[in-house]
Amino acid sequence: MTQKINIIGAGIAGLSAGCYLQMNGYETEIFELHDKPGGLCTAWERQGYTIDGCIHWLVGTNPDEGFYRLWNELIDMSHLPVYQDQAYLRIEDSTSRTVTLYRDVDRLERELLSIAPEDSRLIRQLTKAIRKFSHFKMPVDSAEELMSMRDGLRFLWKALPYGRQYFKWINISISEFAARFKNPLLRATMSRIFIPEMAMLFGIFTFAWMNKKDAAYPIGGSLNFARLIEKRYLELGGKIHYRARVKKITTSGSNSAVADGIILEDGTRLAADLVISAADGHATIYDLLDGRFKDDKIEGYYTKFPLFPSYLQVSLGIARTFENEPTLLYLPVKPELEIDPGTTTDYIGLRIFNNDPTLAPAGKTVMSATLSTYNYTYWQELKKSDPKQYLAEKSRIAEAVIDVLEKRFGNVRANLEMTDVSSPVTVMRYTNNWKGSLEGWLLTKQTGFMSMKKTLPGLENFYLIGQWVEPGGGVPTALRSGRNVAQVICHKDGRKFTTISLVTSDK
Repeated sequence: MTQKINIIGAGIAGLSAGCYLQMNGYETEIFELHDKPGGLCTAWERQGYTIDGCIHWLVGTNPDEGFYRLWNELIDMSHLPVYQDQAYLRIEDSTSRTVTLYRDVDRLERELLSIAPEDSRLIRQLTKAIRKFSHFKMPVDSAEELMSMRDGLRFLWKALPYGRQYFKWINISISEFAARFKNPLLRATMSRIFIPEMAMLFGIFTFAWMNKKDAAYPIGGSLNFARLIEKRYLELGGKIHYRARVKKITTSGSNSAVADGIILEDGTRLAADLVISAADGHATIYDLLDGRFKDDKIEGYYTKFPLFPSYLQVSLGIARTFENEPTLLYLPVKPELEIDPGTTTDYIGLRIFNNDPTLAPAGKTVMSATLSTYNYTYWQELKKSDPKQYLAEKSRIAEAVIDVLEKRFGNVRANLEMTDVSSPVTVMRYTNNWKGSLEGWLLTKQTGFMSMKKTLPGLENFYLIGQWVEPGGGVPTALRSGRNVAQVICHKDGRKFTTISLVTSDK
């Protein structure tokens, strides 16, 4: 019977697993390499400003949806203020033409038709799909590993009305769909709002969540959100050890290997009946376990599957406000900005935190521009070989972003109080994410609904959870990954899986 469980990583998946295991009578301890919870769901302080590093929107803010109920097992959602702008984003071109992508699908449709009546067929196809998937109820309660044939058939029956739309949009990438537009402004808009290689289906899901008000921003930002789950875990009796980097997962057994504990970087050995890694998947398999427990399928994941890119984030603290601006604004860059060798961009995506007064002093604003890149090795090698040039390159990119904002808003440089630039090196140092990836496996038609095992071949009493077994990543997926593994462990031990909601009246 499993009693003591060591969990590696205090990101959302690790905290979730810890909470649910504590609810079910297990003794757990979490070991985190950093000094705070959340992993990439984080924020940091600079000169009186708080820079948010993660949540653009949180799926699970509509009380009628399944994830809201799950979040209430970890957070009292009735006390979490959220913000929903009428617009998801606005994109502008170099001639000051704009497209506003509204959250409400009817308003979105009117906006797009007014701009590009010549693309009415494509627009109505898109909005029809958004309306359709706005009614889809994703099953979130049961772990896939424990679903019976009856459960599977029940799900297929419920999903049947969505089948035609599913197969239509899962096989079209964002870039392929964008190329079908005749209107150049809409073509540019559709090609930039998501990662081009992603399947269009997942962009439609995003708009569907927004349309049914199930994707709002939590006031207080990402670290505050992670702290709420940390609080829940500690109240349930769990223990967290910060600045406790795990060096190895120990195993024993003559015939088959059994995970029996961990070794910390300082040499401390800590025994356990079971080990869960909510840490980076590549580091877990190839470093903590020395590559001993993998097969061709797992090897194929890490050699063939595309990843979400890494990124640079330029964050600014500005001593003025920006009324009537959207929370997400895409602005053109002329001439193109070279991010690093092989990576250029002609647009920047800008988050304007007018909606969150907790991140900046009164009358001031935080803005953050995110610039994607797959060239993580350039930044890694530059930081190592020439630290001064590394800082100079970060400064160059920050200056380019500031120039764009100065042209667009005016009066930015004169009120600039804080500048911060994180790079792929920052991401890798902070979370150890493989290649600095934002969310692990990219959502394509091959990976989007792939079921990856949480176990490794030849290793007992071990589970891998989080974005490296759940394509698409994100905080709701991390919540379910931790919850699901707790269900699996309870089932294996013959325990009834139970949860405790913080809101007795939730649906």
